[in-house]
Formats: sequence, C-alpha cells, structure tokens
Amino acid sequence: MNCRSHQLHVRSLTILSLWLLLFVPSAFAGPKEDALQVVERWAKAFTEADVDTITGLYATDAVFIGTGSKAIVTKTEDIKKYFQGALLGSRRFVATFVESVVTSASETTVVVTAMDKLAMTVDAKTTDLFGRVTFVLAKGDSGWKIISFHRSAMPA
Repeated sequence: MNCRSHQLHVRSLTILSLWLLLFVPSAFAGPKEDALQVVERWAKAFTEADVDTITGLYATDAVFIGTGSKAIVTKTEDIKKYFQGALLGSRRFVATFVESVVTSASETTVVVTAMDKLAMTVDAKTTDLFGRVTFVLAKGDSGWKIISFHRSAMPA
C-alpha cells in the first residue's frame, strides 16, 4: 500500500469511527446510560410541565413519594394527579441535578441518586428549592421505567 492509499484508508476509518460515535450512540450505551436518559427526560418533562410524559415514564406498579406526598402512592392515576397539582398551577419550575450518582444493580436495574435544584417561579419571583431525589429504574418489555421514586426537601 503506497503512502497516498494508506492516508485515504486511515481517513476513511476515522470518518467511519466518528460517524459511529455521533450517530449510533446507543450501540455503546450500557444500563446506566440508558436509565439516565429516562431521568433526563423526566427533568425535561418536569420543567415543561408535561404531566403525560412524566406519568408515562413510571411503571404501572411504581412506588412514588413526592416532596409534598402525605402517603405512599402506588397507582399511575395518583402519580398523575400529584403532578397535575404540582405543575399545572401558577408556579413554574426548572429542574436540574446538581450532583448525581448512578449505580447499576444489574443489567436491568439502575439507581440514580441525586441532589437537585428546582427553580420555582411564582409571580415573576424565582426561588431555588434544593432537594434529594432517588429514582430506581428497571428495564422491562416496554423499555426503562421508573419503578420507585422519592424526593425530599434539603434540610435547613
């Protein structure tokens, strides 16, 4: 192989490698990355007050304890009611994760533990609310779903 041919071959391999990395990321993703995408979709839907999308991220038998929950919630319709009450009023939120740890319990179960910040805006005044949140996600026939959720306010 001459020098020119070798350079073209290396260039072609480089382009193919970059294409694979850019356009086929799921081929390299593992359980942690897949589950984390669900949590990122949750944060986006929370920020957009998209109750249907948030509710759809939970398994039908999920266990849920929200910041304002007074009981353990185990029904999808009650999770939906919680988010309707929390997100569809005059308050607006932006959810971000300040710090997180992702633990793979198995190929089909992942725990995401995080410190979060909810920027809550009411009447043009924004207040930052810090909290602790845990998502347990499991991969089933319908993909990755949240099977357990708990969020609590950060102690003073």
